[in-house]
Amino acid sequence: MNTTYDVGGLPAHPLLVHAVVVLLPLAALCTILHSLWPAARARLGIVPTLLAAVGTALVPVTVAAGHALADQLGGTAGNPLLRRHEHLAEQILPWSIALTVVALGNWLWRRYGEGLAPRWLRLVIPVVTVVVSLGVMVAVIRAGDAGARATWQ
Repeated sequence: MNTTYDVGGLPAHPLLVHAVVVLLPLAALCTILHSLWPAARARLGIVPTLLAAVGTALVPVTVAAGHALADQLGGTAGNPLLRRHEHLAEQILPWSIALTVVALGNWLWRRYGEGLAPRWLRLVIPVVTVVVSLGVMVAVIRAGDAGARATWQ
């Protein structure tokens, strides 16, 4: 077994996946709330940015652990379900980076520059926030579904 991606003799990938699957959608929902609802914004502060940053940092580690697990299982060449999961999982990182940037931008804008922004920007930023947040949720759900199918079928 590859001890680099091993926790107590168990493959790290299934353990790490649960952190990513919880943190990124939670960060996305919190980012939407932060952007659209002033009462939530006051309570959440920088939390959406921190959730997104930690989730994003875990994505490459989770993908690498997944590659190591796939290698232990004989690779993806003979398993189209595993190949699809791997392909979809690699799409999460760009979305999670975008979410982190949007969450940070939202926090900075709402904290320091909201009154300075032109009207069109006050309309565009929440739309971009919702689109990126939904994008990361869809990417996580699609990769997770493919991973579950690869595991259980």
